[in-house]
This record gives sequence, C-alpha cells and structure tokens, in this order.
Amino acid sequence: MKGLIQRVSHASVSVDQQPVGSIGAGLLLLLGVERQDTEQTADKLLHKLINYRVFADAEGKMNLSLLQTGGGLLIVSQFTLVADTRKGLRPGFSQGATPAEGERLYHYFIQQARQQLPQVASGRFGANMQISLCNDGPVTFLLES
Repeated sequence: MKGLIQRVSHASVSVDQQPVGSIGAGLLLLLGVERQDTEQTADKLLHKLINYRVFADAEGKMNLSLLQTGGGLLIVSQFTLVADTRKGLRPGFSQGATPAEGERLYHYFIQQARQQLPQVASGRFGANMQISLCNDGPVTFLLES
C-alpha cells in the first residue's frame, strides 16, 4: 500500500463538478492499493500516517503529527500510485489490487481513520475526480507499508 501525503492548508475533491469531500488544514492522502495488501497493511499505513511528524511545533520544526494537531484528512483513491514505471513508456498496473479488493481496502482505510481522527473526508472510489488543494510548504512524502 502506498500513500502520497501532502500537508495542506485546505483541500477538496469533486465528482462531476459536485463537491464530495473537503478539509481545512491537515493532510491530503492519495492512496494506492497493491495486490498483496491486507487489512493489516492498511492498519500499518494508517498508524504511520496519523503519527508521521510533518507539522511545525512552536520552534517551527516538523515535530507534530496529524493526531497531535487535530487536522483534517482527505483520502482519495489513486491506483496510478502503484504503477510499474521502470520499463518502457507506458505504465504497468499488474501490481495493483483488483478493483473489488482495492475498493474494499479503501473503504476499510476510511472507516479505520474515522475511528481515530475527528475530521476525515474522502473522494469516490473509481470516479473521475478533480482535486483542489493548497500545499502548505510544500510538504509531500510517499509512505509505504
């Protein structure tokens, strides 16, 4: 499982020009599910994500986590994160989970996040989505479980 996180001052996602999720300050997570991923993989990535220290403390150092700051989390499915781009000029998706398993683990991840964080929003699995964000920093990290 791969998660591209971006620290944002705000972010939103729309489907067919209709807003489906938004947050204020916090993290935007683009989530890619791989073939071998399980609920345990999702739990491991979620633990890392909510405890990853990417927010500034009183001295301006990246020393605080999403859990500590109480910021929002916007979760958007992004199967292209698990593409194999090592060879050729076309991405390969053989390492990605099946659509059914990807959707199941995506919704599992959202459910688990909502149990641990006060503000969780999400996109719509499999939809063509438009994401708007203001990257704060910019701060972007690729997390893998």
